[in-house]
Amino acid sequence: MRKGLTFLRGMAIAACAALPLTAAAAPHANTVVASVNGEEITIGHMVMARENLPAQYKQLPDEVLYNAILDQLIQQTALKQQLRGEVPRYVELSVENEERAMLAADVIEMVMDKASGEEKIRAAYDEKYSTGEGGDEFHAAHILVESEEDAVDVKAELDAGADFATLAKERSTGPSGPNGGDLGWFTTGRMVPEFEQAVLKLRAGEVSAPVQTQFGWHIILLNDRRKTEAPEFEEVRAELADELRQKAVEERVNELTAAAKIERPEIEDLDPAILKDISLVRN
Repeated sequence: MRKGLTFLRGMAIAACAALPLTAAAAPHANTVVASVNGEEITIGHMVMARENLPAQYKQLPDEVLYNAILDQLIQQTALKQQLRGEVPRYVELSVENEERAMLAADVIEMVMDKASGEEKIRAAYDEKYSTGEGGDEFHAAHILVESEEDAVDVKAELDAGADFATLAKERSTGPSGPNGGDLGWFTTGRMVPEFEQAVLKLRAGEVSAPVQTQFGWHIILLNDRRKTEAPEFEEVRAELADELRQKAVEERVNELTAAAKIERPEIEDLDPAILKDISLVRN
């Protein structure tokens, strides 16, 4: 061998010797942390086990939680191996349901993320508050009674000229009665739906027909209505994002179900109570 080649070879060997040893790969999801009769338990299994724990357990020190989760997975693996690979039907069905739900949730998450980007939230704000005004605000009073008959009587007295505030003090069972039924100013979304719908139909100074809600029967007086000033962007940013997400998910679900071939065969003598019979999936 010629001297020059010998020299180059020696340099290559020296260079290799000077390189640091290859570092061990950092732990990852597929890193095996234990095996039970040859069945592997990985860091990925442990990560998901921790993810599904109640919040109070996640507050435990990392080392304590690590050992507890690993011990539990080892014990569960040893126990389930006693079935010799036979999976009960109810477990199969539960896993299928869980997989379906998790995959659907992933799609929903993607739809929501796509729908609520910063530009889209800003566009929604500009569209909703382009006039510089916010939503409507209402100043109303009501008389709350227990029955429809009582409500009809109250309305008749008002139609005959009775003073609303005076009658509210005398007849209303609600906490606002002593104050003449005055509810102050409120915006949409603050009252139960039936009450709000009745208010939306009224003009200032008008009194409603009897309205039933979960609290009883109401006679409502709309004192005034006004527009609020448009809120600052950051004040409603989260609300607008939620609205965009909800709308996008609803539209996507409707789109997919409309496009899907869905069949619901008629099943004779099917009693909905059959869902209570857990013995159907036990084997």
